[in-house]
Amino acid sequence: MIGENCGVLDELDRPREACGVFGIYAPGVDVARLCFFALYALQHRGQESAGIATSDGLGASLHKGMGLVAQVFAEENLADLRGHLAIGQTRYSTTGSSHLANAQPYLIETMHGPLGVGHNGNLTNAEKLRDRLLDRGVGLSSSSDSEVITQMLAAPPTGERRGAPDWEARIRAFMLEAEGAYSLVILTKDGVFGVRDPNGFRPLCIGRLPEGGYVLASESCALATVGAQYIRSVEPGEIIRLDADGFESLVGASAPSPSLCVFEYVYFARPDSVIDDQTIHRVRQSLGEALALEAPATGDVVVGVPDSATPAAIGYANASGIPYTEGLTKNRYIGRTFIEPNDRLRRSGVHLKYNPLRANLEGKRVVLIDDSIVRGTTIGPLVNLLREGGASQVHVRVSSPPVKHPCFMGIDMATNHELIGAVKTVEEIREHIGADSLAYLSHDAMMAAVTKASTSNSGHCAACFTGEYPISLPDDWEHRDKLALQGAWAGSAVQR
Repeated sequence: MIGENCGVLDELDRPREACGVFGIYAPGVDVARLCFFALYALQHRGQESAGIATSDGLGASLHKGMGLVAQVFAEENLADLRGHLAIGQTRYSTTGSSHLANAQPYLIETMHGPLGVGHNGNLTNAEKLRDRLLDRGVGLSSSSDSEVITQMLAAPPTGERRGAPDWEARIRAFMLEAEGAYSLVILTKDGVFGVRDPNGFRPLCIGRLPEGGYVLASESCALATVGAQYIRSVEPGEIIRLDADGFESLVGASAPSPSLCVFEYVYFARPDSVIDDQTIHRVRQSLGEALALEAPATGDVVVGVPDSATPAAIGYANASGIPYTEGLTKNRYIGRTFIEPNDRLRRSGVHLKYNPLRANLEGKRVVLIDDSIVRGTTIGPLVNLLREGGASQVHVRVSSPPVKHPCFMGIDMATNHELIGAVKTVEEIREHIGADSLAYLSHDAMMAAVTKASTSNSGHCAACFTGEYPISLPDDWEHRDKLALQGAWAGSAVQR
């Protein structure tokens, strides 16, 4: 999504990630250019704003703007971003509205040199932390919790001696106070830090460049794009330091039960990314295979909602014996514009983004696979579109359970009142979307598919399906949810 003018062109029935982050320490390398291409690979995690901050060990440079990565950067502004270390971010707003003041990375000057921060996630106690900073006389220029993080890191913890800053101690002090989700890339005068919250809600990984130097990225797909070799995931609560000595792992904070967001597997991550040593595409195929066993359908062809449900559709076809085919073609660029459609185009709805392939649908009983149904605003029009394309029946199968609860850990998941799975039964949803049948994958089958090839002992957060949140929520979270429905709450992760 870009700005607020995408209207129906935005995928309204999809949860939206907060952002993608990237960090690099590589002397002798054009770090700004590598950062640009890494953010390009992470574009799916945020399409609202993008930015890169670099440092040469003396000063720092920053360029950021609203729009896609390719719209924000050009040769002339990349040439001004000099140095051997850099951080970058591509963003979709959760806390903090869609304005340039909230674009990242944040970069400030401290008595110890530059400090830059790129953040993926959402602090659930951001308001409390913000009030503490304001009480201390710290001025804030945005409504983003990421600026709060930056200012907290800029302040020395109690007991820090004068002289060189102890950035590791500052990061640990922040981790003791912060609650919620955060994967951070932090730029200082001498190095780059990567930080993952103790629960490990959002992913972060480490890679090595062939010419020397190291990188940090939200997903491994960004490492492959810049030619870096994947080393491993950053552990929940771990601090990684990249500097002239290479990379070092430092103890940050711990949580009783690490809880990676399960929606990374279901929808967010790019299919070629690796998380917990599992390729996302393979996990999604497993979800589709499990769905075929749990919810068989009588059909002639299996069709996936492009592009995110394609692996699950392939898995469903493999397990069911029903052939997979393309039934919908997607205009992948229609949502990448600031031009708002007129009323006639707006009424066209999904026709702006999808067209049916009649030759593959005529007279066929179609099993339509989707990865999730959030608000229910897109799947119904898609069912109608398949019927317009000649399908005689449309049976909808969803490779995740019904989404019934909002997210407070950095995902725009809508409010309770907007979640169709929270207010309607499966049969009522089937009637609402006009399908001949509807079935979801069970929670147990989803978790079995997600974990069956994992080499990690980490747990997962599935609160949007179960309502069992792994962290304490703000005392007024139910009030926030009601205000979010009215568009009145500016700090909630579920407003937009």
